[in-house]
Order: sequence, then C-alpha cells, then structure tokens
Amino acid sequence: MLLNVKEAKVPIREARFPAPFQEGLEYSSPARGTWNIVHTGMLIPEAHQIFVCALGCLRGVVLTAAEMNALDRYSAIQIREENVLDGGMEELMIEGVADVLAKLDYRPRAILLFISCQHFFLAYDKELVFRTLRERFPDIKFADCYMIPTLRKSGLTPDQKMRIQMYSMWEKREKKKKVNLIGSNLRTSPSSELVQMVENAGYAFWDLYRCRTFDDYMDMAEAKLNIVYEPLALMAAEELKKRLGQEYLYLSFSFDFDELEDNYRKLAAALETEKPDFSGLQKKADEAMLRAKEVIGDTPVAVDYTFTFRILSFARMLLEYGFRVTEIYADAFAAEDEENFRWIREHFPDMIISATNRPEMRFLYHGDDAGDGGTKRQRVLAVGQKAAYFTRTDYFVNVAESGGYYGYDGIIRIADLMIDAWKNKKDRKSIIQKKGYGCESCL
Repeated sequence: MLLNVKEAKVPIREARFPAPFQEGLEYSSPARGTWNIVHTGMLIPEAHQIFVCALGCLRGVVLTAAEMNALDRYSAIQIREENVLDGGMEELMIEGVADVLAKLDYRPRAILLFISCQHFFLAYDKELVFRTLRERFPDIKFADCYMIPTLRKSGLTPDQKMRIQMYSMWEKREKKKKVNLIGSNLRTSPSSELVQMVENAGYAFWDLYRCRTFDDYMDMAEAKLNIVYEPLALMAAEELKKRLGQEYLYLSFSFDFDELEDNYRKLAAALETEKPDFSGLQKKADEAMLRAKEVIGDTPVAVDYTFTFRILSFARMLLEYGFRVTEIYADAFAAEDEENFRWIREHFPDMIISATNRPEMRFLYHGDDAGDGGTKRQRVLAVGQKAAYFTRTDYFVNVAESGGYYGYDGIIRIADLMIDAWKNKKDRKSIIQKKGYGCESCL
C-alpha cells in the first residue's frame, strides 16, 4: 500500500531550486554504493587509517574497513568518558598512535588520523598532537582527517574536507609535464577523450589509481595542472594552487555536447595544443543513445543523484532523446544545473522530483516487495542504486558517482549499460547493500 508521501514527492513545476525539500530528520536508504571517508582514504598507497572516536561512532567505519577487506590498514582509538573529563585527549591520541604503530606488522608511510565531533567540542590542541607525532616518527607522514557529521550542514562538508586532506601531505616540487585528475573516487576510464587529450599532448596523466607506491602519490605534486570535474574537489584544487602553485581546471561533469566542447576548448588552451575534432565521437555518442532508446522504448525510467551529481544534465539528455523519464530522486541539485532544472520544468512540468532522505520515504511501500522486475507490475528501468531501491526494480544501471565515465566516451558506455540493464535482471537486494561501488567487498 502506498502511504502519504506528498511531502517527499513534488512535480518539478512546484519544486524549489536547488533544494526542493525542507531539511529535517533524515532517512538513509540501504543503497550503499556511494563512497565514504574510509573508502576514499584507502586510495593512498602504503597509508594506514586511525580513527579516534567514541565506540558508537567507530561501528560504521570499522564495518566499512572490514567489508572492503582492509582491516589490516585500519585501527581505532576509543574515546572513553574519562578521556573527556580529565583533559587528556592529546595524550590519548599521541600514545594511542604510538601503540598502534608498535603493534603493526608493517611500517606505514603515512597515517591518516581521523578526529571526531568530540575534539571540536573539547577544543583539543591539534598543533601539539601533530607536532609531537611528527617529531617522534619522522619517517611517517601525518594527515589530520575528520569524521564530523555535525558539520554536514555548515561550512565545508566532511566529503569536501576529506578531498582537501587527501592531498595535504604533498610537498612543493619542481613542476614537470604532468597532469593530475584529483577529487574523483573512481578511476576515469582510460578510453575517455579527456585522458586521451592529455596524453596526446605529451603530458603524463596521473590519478590516485595509477599510484602503486606512496612515492608515486607524493610525485603527483610535480604536476603543472590539476583537473577537477567534481565540485566537491574544488576547494582541494584551490588549496593546492595556493600551497604548491599547481594551476587547476574545472571541467564540470556534463552530458551536454556544447558544454563538453567548451570544456575541451579550455583543456586544449591549458595544454597549449589544438582541440581535436570530436565530431566523429559525437556521432557515435548520438548513435549510442538512439540505439538505447530504440531498445528501451517507452519503458519508464527513474534516475537518482548517486549516479552523477549532474543528475539534471543527465535527465535532460535522456528526455531530449525521447526516453520516458518519470522520476528524479534527489534531495538537492548542483548550482550549475539550474538551466537544466528550468528546461525540464518548462517542457516536462509534471516530472516528479522525489526525496531520498525524507523519513516518509522509509515507509514508501508497505508489505511485501511487489517489484520483482516486471512480473507483477510494469517494468521500470532505474539509473542509480537509490532509484532502483525506491522503484523496487531489478532492472537497473549499477553505477555510482558517475563511474569514471566522462565525456562522449562515457555517454557511449552509459548507453550500453542502460541497454544491458533493460535486458538483464540483477539481484538488487544483494548488490545495493555493498558499500563503495567499485571497491572489493566481502559480502
């Protein structure tokens, strides 16, 4: 039975931009494909994570490390009541880290030391802690990292802060003909024209996935240019420009051909080269989307923000190709998607915008799951795990955080994934419960 969820579902003609829904108590669905700070920190090779938190807070992060079979790179220091009352937080952290290092069966090159909300409430002496640790362990780099959910709604979010701290251990280097892609949790497909442009211009292309050692990671500081295509990493790029003198280029993740062309003109200028003619690749992307539409036909399509932060750009592309997009699951939209929001509102005013974190969504459907992928009701094709969860469909594109599919090459690959998703059922319940799309999982 469908319960009253009018506060969590609105037609786009009535929706506000960029936040369609009022903030309040939040619900988290069991679609776990997006990354968290533990996953992101594991991208640094030869690094070890230490979380200093109360026991309840440690539960989630230790389960993430365990699920991705990375407990050997994770440790925890538990904050007890006496640590809060006796003013010994600094000693707890210093001696706790020393104890962890003494017990490890390997010597990490770096320690990512995560603090929690309590450190802010107690105003602990961060400078003392990190100065002492660096003096006692001069062969190890230390990065101060943050697990502070109380800051999610004010200032930099934990995800933004994590992306800054991921590169905080870099030191100023002489610049070489190298280009980094920073801030993305997933490997950008090597076949993407973005990567090809960089390499064909004679630059070495680097991201964290190409780093096999901690020295490789540190050598990324030699790059002349950092490329960013996720807004969560913009502050990290700004910080690296100020601290290390690395220029950066923001090439927003878009599904609009004109916007992509503009991005590539900017990149060509930064690389001091000519922009390639991508008309042939454009044609292939166009043909791929037309082919997907022919296969999928008028099947209802639902999309969600976990697939890409530019979900309105993606939805508009599908609508322009004639797909029957019926619902967009998102709690907020990227500022750069305002034009796409207005376009959809003008041409498809009845498009439903659905929240994913409103408490009402917990009770969207009551009783047994009626959606077995088409035997009891019309098939729905979902793009993104949350859309699959809320529409209860087993026909879905299992991609999170854009999957590294950038540009025309990315559009071609996504079209093929949509066709495959329409043709082949997935085991939705077992897939979406796994944390960190693309990470190893013991589940």
